[in-house]
Amino acid sequence: MSDISQLAKLANNKNIWDNLRDSFPYPYSEGDAELFINLTIKENPKQNFAIEYAGDLCGVIGLILQNDVYSKSAEIRYWIGEPFWGKRIATTAIKLITSYGFADLKLIRIYAGVFDFNIASMKALENNGYKKEGVFKNTVYKNDKIFDEHRYFKLNLC
Repeated sequence: MSDISQLAKLANNKNIWDNLRDSFPYPYSEGDAELFINLTIKENPKQNFAIEYAGDLCGVIGLILQNDVYSKSAEIRYWIGEPFWGKRIATTAIKLITSYGFADLKLIRIYAGVFDFNIASMKALENNGYKKEGVFKNTVYKNDKIFDEHRYFKLNLC
């Protein structure tokens, strides 16, 4: 709960929202931050985590566990606050949560969808061994424009 103000400050940024699904609130308030933190506290198993850099909250990463016949798969989602961009923080966070997903959650497959203009996110995934599975043409409608989505995946081969 001590991260509410920092979470709201970082998340209340259109440059962050532009790279995320519209279900992510914008503007992002302290009430949104408190609601999110309360939801994460109740998760079992844990799926969402704060990302810290030099002791400061700098972003969030999570796995969205799938269900039914996809129950051994999860979608990875993350964002890094703009003041922390360019420090390879996402690359490290992706490595950690991927290991967690495979080892602790016993997942077989983790995947991510990335808007075609988010090259930094694509590189962070590729740096962790994620492979491009395909490009979904004209599938994202964001800010009154149509974009492609690049889909990445990694398999637990152990």
